[in-house]
Amino acid sequence: MTSSGYTLPVWVAAAAVAAVQRLRGEPLSSSAAPEVLLQLQPDADAPEPPLVAVAVEGAALLGPDRALGISRCEPGDGLDLTRGLAVWVEARWAELLPGEAWLQLKAGEGVGVLAGSAALCLSAFARALLACNLQPLLPDGCGLRLRITLPGGRQLAQRTSNEAFGVVDGLALIGTQAAVQRSADPDQLARARAELVRRAADPALATELVLVIGENGLDLAPSLGLPAPWLLKAGNWIGPLMVAAAEQGVERLLLFGYQGKLIKLAGGIFHTHHHLADGRLEVLTTQAALLGLPLEQLQRLARAASVDEALRDLAAADAAAARALQQQLAAAIEERSAAYVARHGQRGLRIGAVLFDRARRLCAQGPCGAELLQAFRARDLG
Repeated sequence: MTSSGYTLPVWVAAAAVAAVQRLRGEPLSSSAAPEVLLQLQPDADAPEPPLVAVAVEGAALLGPDRALGISRCEPGDGLDLTRGLAVWVEARWAELLPGEAWLQLKAGEGVGVLAGSAALCLSAFARALLACNLQPLLPDGCGLRLRITLPGGRQLAQRTSNEAFGVVDGLALIGTQAAVQRSADPDQLARARAELVRRAADPALATELVLVIGENGLDLAPSLGLPAPWLLKAGNWIGPLMVAAAEQGVERLLLFGYQGKLIKLAGGIFHTHHHLADGRLEVLTTQAALLGLPLEQLQRLARAASVDEALRDLAAADAAAARALQQQLAAAIEERSAAYVARHGQRGLRIGAVLFDRARRLCAQGPCGAELLQAFRARDLG
């Protein structure tokens, strides 16, 4: 049995399947070490996709039409705040009304919702994972309601940047794949390089690429019209992956990510894990000085607690200056990235940068980034 190294959506799906099995009157596979079988690739084309055994803690009926399934997160090796987190999913049958979705989800305690609403913050992958594993278990003409609870999730969320990205009250379910990937793990770089080699053999994908920084970027990009087949998660290995992309024949590369991460590239920092290098406020202040901002504003930028706070305070005092500084950052990211790739002997790659802020809004585009963003969106529409 393989049950370690999975993202939070997998453990939610496992608890949900366990609950629905109890609703159907089916026992779990083993009382000593209960587990459920999950399809972990909801977009798989195989007629009979492989199933993987995932551990659960148990399931119980709460009434004639209600059941509770419980799992516990095991994200594998490395630091991860979800380790040991209990996942409770309450399932109940629902009458399937015309025009109503068969799967209805509700956020319980500890689950993140979008600020200003009760809408569960759920990635497309997480929803598809639930759907592909639960729909085969439903009786004909029947819907399903799930209430997801993460005991302790509200407290854990305070250690993340969820709230800054517009997610409140708990942890977001925004994983984009089943397996946990460490953004600073050398194996993650090797996997990304292998994926570049695979894409290089596909004429439709060989020359264009969007390097996405982080899970929030990977979740946000498709909603902004960036075609999913061109997306590749870079993690913190941005510099080596740009060089590898050029080596594999990529001609147009768009960097898409949170401004507080990509700003490091404007300072010549191309492995962005905070344990290795930071300097974000120093880079911001330098770019502001090159823009000609007065000394008093430079001092306030340098003393801010974060890039977002610095730009927010600058915008309150001079909105035009803040917008100009963000645009200058995007242009500097493009220039330094092109120079980095050229130093490694690769000169045929055009690099653009598009930045979003913690409200998940596009906030800056470099000259090349604006062009590539429009072109990639057009490809998606075509």
